[in-house]
Order: sequence, then structure tokens, then C-alpha cells
Amino acid sequence: MQYLTRADFDVARKNAAPHIHRTPVLHSSTLSEMTGADVYLKAEMFQKAGSYKVRGPLNVLAHMSSEDRERGLICSSAGNHAQGVARAAREYGVKATVVMAHGAPEAKIQATRSYGAEVVMHGKVWDDAYAHSLVLQKEHNLTYIHPFDNPLLVAGQGGVGYETIEDVPDLDMLIVPIGGGGLISGCAQIVKLIKPDIKVIGVEMALAPAMKRSIEAGRLVTLDSVPIIIDGLAVKTVGEYTFEICKVFVDDIVTVDEKEIFAAIPWIMERCKLVAEGAAASTVAALLTETIRPAAGSKVACVLSGGNLNLSALQDMTWN
Repeated sequence: MQYLTRADFDVARKNAAPHIHRTPVLHSSTLSEMTGADVYLKAEMFQKAGSYKVRGPLNVLAHMSSEDRERGLICSSAGNHAQGVARAAREYGVKATVVMAHGAPEAKIQATRSYGAEVVMHGKVWDDAYAHSLVLQKEHNLTYIHPFDNPLLVAGQGGVGYETIEDVPDLDMLIVPIGGGGLISGCAQIVKLIKPDIKVIGVEMALAPAMKRSIEAGRLVTLDSVPIIIDGLAVKTVGEYTFEICKVFVDDIVTVDEKEIFAAIPWIMERCKLVAEGAAASTVAALLTETIRPAAGSKVACVLSGGNLNLSALQDMTWN
């Protein structure tokens, strides 16, 4: 197993730095009062392309040979990885093709096209898009960028956790959403390298607990189906690499009902003045529902992974 070193994360940050924002870590008085802990929010909705997902592809591209770049890139995505790869490819002047599931929010599809990528729609969930992208990769001899199961990409995503513990050096707990596991795999490794006693807690949607089920079973578990309403959390099978990393570096994984996650979105808007998409809101939802109960007086950071909100899905959940 290839565990990442602090040098790997330092290189990834250096590669990404010219092309991204250092996003703020904001203190939430309201969440602090409600939980009895000192709660901070890592606000990745202020990142370029609206989520943390641009970080990893920038590191992958930096390590890629000129020949691989010239062939063009392809990836599969539920939404944010598409925008991240498209944005990173534009920074490097590389052609990108993105296969997206039909359940992807229209706003994310249009944003991906606006960055210059060709978008191919296929399947209902990310796993379907992934299978089709591998076919296209072989047909057109393209270079594939996996959305989560790649150590170089994970090193880039880990910049989120790296920055958070720099801004809150006495942090006790980091709460991170889990889709395929790329973000939490990076955050957990760098956090444990710098301060091993920080607890890293993952949050999955209750109807898509692929990582939790896999860790409980001691092997990769593929879910029969997942709801696509929260695209960033809708993965049937997590990555082989991310599974192995989470087994070692993640302290616990909890699940939150999708309706409770959606209820957290307007709550975050009203009380924190931030726009968080479903996957991002899951970490706050875990506190609001007391699924995670931090110790009184402890310092807790929730990763708000992005702000590319699917407004139509939010309306369906809140009005029906």
C-alpha cells in the first residue's frame, strides 16, 4: 500500500497553488453554541469551479508526461470532478472529455462545458459513466483521470485538510464527506501525519454507505443501487486505494438521512450565510442531528466540500 508522505502533500500544494484559492476556515458561533464545541467550517465553495475537486487534477496534470497530456484527458463524474478536471485541463491547455451520468445537475453540466470540456452523457449514476469512460479511453487513446482512486489526486485533495489544521492548529476533530473516498483519504493522511490524535470522521448518505459497509465487511462492497439526488455522495463502489486508506486513517464513519442533509442546506444559508451543496452540507447535518456529538470545549472543523447546489433537487426535497 502506497501511503503518502508529508513531502507528497507539500509537492501537491505547490503544484496547485498558482491555480487555486486558499479557502477560508470560518468560525460558526451558532454551531458552537448548539454543540458545546468550538466549530469551524472549511469553506471550499469559494474554491475555483466551486469545490475542492480542482485540487487533485492539478497535481495529476503536473506529474503527467507531455505525451499523456497531448493525447487528451478523459474522466467520469457525478458533477464536481467534471468541473475540476475541465478547469485544470484549461489551465494546462489540454483537451478534456468528461462522461457524466444523466443524474448530474444541469448547472454542473453547463459549467463543465464552459471550461472547454466536451461532455458525454451516459448512465444513471457515476458507476455507469465510469464504465463508459473506460470504453472511450481505449477507443480514442486518451489519458484517464480517476475521480478518487489515484494517490496523486488524493494528495491534491488532501490540501483541504492541510490548510484546515494550519488555520486551526489545535483541532480535535475533522468531519469530512465521503463519496468515493478521495477527499477523506487525503485529509485523513495529512492530518494523521501532522497530528495523529485528531479524530477524522467521515459522513455518508444513509442510502449510499459504500465505504462504511466495505470497512465493516473488510472488503469492497458494491451497493445494489444508490439515490442520485445528492450526486457527490452517490457512489456504488468506493475506490480500492481509498478503501485501504480509510481502513487505517479514518476513526469512524457515520451516516445521515438524505432529507436531514437537505434540511441542513437552507439552515447553513440562513445561519452561516453560505451556499453548500448536499455533499458539503452532510458534515453540518451530522452535527445538527447529533449523529456526531463532539466533546464539550473541543475544536471541530466541518469540511464544506463545495457550493455547486442543485436547486431543483432542493426544491423537490423541501416542497414535496
